[in-house]
Amino acid sequence: MGIQRIESVTYSVTDLPECVRFFDDLGLRLVARDDVRAVFETLAGQTLRLEVESDRDLPPPVEPVPTIREVVWGVDTDDELRALVARVGADRPVRRTDDGTYHTMDESGFGLGLTLAAPAGPPPPEPRAGNTTGHVTRWNRGVTSVGRVRPLRMCHVALNIRKEGREAAVAFYVDRLRFTPTDIVKPMGVFMQCEGDDDQHNLLLCHRPDRAGANHVSFEVPGFDDVIEGGNHMVGRGWREARRLGRHTVGSNVFRFVHAPCGGRVEYAADMDRVDASYGTRVHETTPPHHIWTLRTSRDGDHD
Repeated sequence: MGIQRIESVTYSVTDLPECVRFFDDLGLRLVARDDVRAVFETLAGQTLRLEVESDRDLPPPVEPVPTIREVVWGVDTDDELRALVARVGADRPVRRTDDGTYHTMDESGFGLGLTLAAPAGPPPPEPRAGNTTGHVTRWNRGVTSVGRVRPLRMCHVALNIRKEGREAAVAFYVDRLRFTPTDIVKPMGVFMQCEGDDDQHNLLLCHRPDRAGANHVSFEVPGFDDVIEGGNHMVGRGWREARRLGRHTVGSNVFRFVHAPCGGRVEYAADMDRVDASYGTRVHETTPPHHIWTLRTSRDGDHD
């Protein structure tokens, strides 16, 4: 089946304490930290790494630090891992580290890794019961706060790339790593799905800014309430929201974006489209609207 999911994302950062505070506020679990690096985990067992100094030979950053330095993809079997490593290593060096991860570089200069996918962790929580006329699933009990939001997983990563060479950048993932383009938005970028997942996209290569760099990493949460409450918590902790609450057009997920001190933004996401082979590749000659809706208000002031 090949690539199953994002396994790890590494950032080079300049202010480690601030970045640690950010991802703690976001709801990830801190599993390791010293003076120059920290490692967080999602509930699915993926890792997010923050490094002031790296003890690994990563490609040069594609933009000034802080930024994303490497995305590692998790593969389901040893045979598939060896096959993918051979494909990406046909014209570039590939280095294996002691943990069994193979490291190389994609066409845009981002570090790219391949490794065996770790166990996926405990099953996600059941969706919240909801009520509407004709479809009642919650009886004799009210709704309470979701509490501290804990992201289930990193569901996709979006990378900015240059316009020049964008076809080769996409072809690298499609031809060598067997990603499927789900939506090609000609003026903006290409949404791609890895083989082992059914999210509408796990990777976006966005050429609209015409520069390489971090765009965002998206974290799936269980539902609509988690997106809202998680974003409220981040704003309450002093982080700056990047977009109003809304629902995307491509992918359909509900979102809240927050500017991240590690570079780019992070997204709380819920209710992403799931697509199978019958979805095909949809080509958009013009860019669809960014969102179906975003929150609007006519209220003034910060009071309740």
